[in-house]
Amino acid sequence: MEYSILDFFCLLGAVGLFLYGMKVMSEGLQKAAGDRLRNILGAMTRNRFSGTLTGFSITALIQSSSASTVMVVSFVNAGLMTLAQSMAVIMGANVGTTFTAWVLTLFGFKVEISLYAIPLIAIAVIMLYSNKSRTKSLGEFLIGFSLLFLGLDMISNYVPDLQSNPEMFAFLQKYAALGFKSVLIFFIVGCVVTMIIQSSAATFAITLIMFSRGWVDFNLACAIVLGSAVGTTITPILASMSGNAAAKRTAMGHLLFNIIGSVWCLALFYQFTDLILWITERIGTGNPNGLYDFITNLQQTDPEVYNHLFDSKPTGTEDLDLRISAVKPAIAQLQFYSSIGLCVFYTSYKLVNLGIMIWFTNVYVKVVEWIIPSKKKEDDEFQLNYITGGILSTAELSITQAEKEIAVYAERVSRMLDMAKELVHSKDGSDEFTKLYSRLEKYEDISDRMEIEIADYLKRSSEGRLSNASKRKLTAMLRIISEVESIADCCLGVGKILQRKQQSGVKFNEEIYDNIDLMFDDVKLAMDNMLLILKHLESPSEAEIMASYNAEREINNRRNSQRNANIENINAQHYEYQAGIYYMDIISDLEKTGDYIINVVDAVRDQIRHASAMSR
Repeated sequence: MEYSILDFFCLLGAVGLFLYGMKVMSEGLQKAAGDRLRNILGAMTRNRFSGTLTGFSITALIQSSSASTVMVVSFVNAGLMTLAQSMAVIMGANVGTTFTAWVLTLFGFKVEISLYAIPLIAIAVIMLYSNKSRTKSLGEFLIGFSLLFLGLDMISNYVPDLQSNPEMFAFLQKYAALGFKSVLIFFIVGCVVTMIIQSSAATFAITLIMFSRGWVDFNLACAIVLGSAVGTTITPILASMSGNAAAKRTAMGHLLFNIIGSVWCLALFYQFTDLILWITERIGTGNPNGLYDFITNLQQTDPEVYNHLFDSKPTGTEDLDLRISAVKPAIAQLQFYSSIGLCVFYTSYKLVNLGIMIWFTNVYVKVVEWIIPSKKKEDDEFQLNYITGGILSTAELSITQAEKEIAVYAERVSRMLDMAKELVHSKDGSDEFTKLYSRLEKYEDISDRMEIEIADYLKRSSEGRLSNASKRKLTAMLRIISEVESIADCCLGVGKILQRKQQSGVKFNEEIYDNIDLMFDDVKLAMDNMLLILKHLESPSEAEIMASYNAEREINNRRNSQRNANIENINAQHYEYQAGIYYMDIISDLEKTGDYIINVVDAVRDQIRHASAMSR
């Protein structure tokens, strides 16, 4: 049978189904876990060993080292994890990815899970209609699990049949008999294929099928798998491109870990694969290379059976069908031995690499810091620190980055309050007044842009799979950034009032200046307390929240007392009526600032605390 272009696209579709199944399964688990997953990852690294164990566990759980390493890059970018801590987690994630290989081996060949995939989807769809969000998420996980194995089964059906395509077989054969050069060629093939499909698990699945059909021997299958370990680093590299230097270093550390591991493994390749063959035989699963030898021998002794061995339909010749049926049990047993051997190689390579590298974590950090040095600290205060326009991290983790960015945003806006107070005391018409007002305008413009960028990031995050608690939290954060931007407008508002005062030629006396300073002090106290709350949105302090409400009452009382005193002072001719108007405008503007501050606190108290309670 000729291998047509339609068969090729069917193969691409099968790989797509496999990858999509893995994505749905991963996101379903992340959504079901919600804040638990983020909290585990955020507080995981007391030492390199706990970090390694966590990296392994998370990767085994979500079935994707790429996803877990992108999470780590996101945490480093958000300042939640140091570079040294991230190295340990990445090392563990590299070992965790072997869990997928074992699942594919033990279930994909020993048990035909694809037979149960459709009934499993039926159960999962019922779960999707549950009122409980966690049950829905588990239903998504089961659908992803089923699609993964359906995809694996379809890959097996549409992988090119080299026996029926001698031209393709001759092409591969030319590169399969070059000794160590063949190992290097197939290593590069594994690397490139994984970079393209961005999944070492998919590459492993394809390699497992090719190996189990005897199309490549054990050494070349190991070379492809080894190359896939390097190819999988492309995803975190892409994720870090728009991140800060620490995120880039984390991705570089992941790349170095796999490159160094591949170098030593290639240097000892034949010795290492011989060791794996010995280990596999000693644990009682037979020789992994036995299938390749069996298929090669069958090709020479009974080419007719060989040519129809993996056909999905009967040949129509009774004698031939009986001969094929006679060898299939032996083939199935040898396939299992082959897949076990490949998994033992993959796992052993990862474990040895981890056992060596974990002791050199600090050296690792210094190397990546040397490769990617820090840029000289320039006046970058108006750039977003924790979120960028690049690839979004996992939807749940995007919230953590946004929380950190909102805290920085509020801190920058708080500087405008100090500028406004300084502007009040600047001499009318002076260069100092002009420069301060221009700076205040610039900060307000930056505040507008930051609000838009953070809001856009939050909206993009909402398109991902989020738990209900996280959705509520995201809504609260959108409200918070709107209120913070209003604080910036009020600070600029003080400057505009002072400009009008200056144009009118009105002067303030010391009594007005002293009263304005008292109001600024009250607002500043409320602002500082709000900043403390925003620095730990996950668990705001009850005392800080109460302090904010007390500060708001003080601001209102101050406004009321100064408003009443203003009328008496004008009647007593302490200052002109017009001076009193501008003075009260400033006081009212500052009181509005206090309102926006307490609105932020309300959002934290009413929505984020409620969301945190839902996730527990």
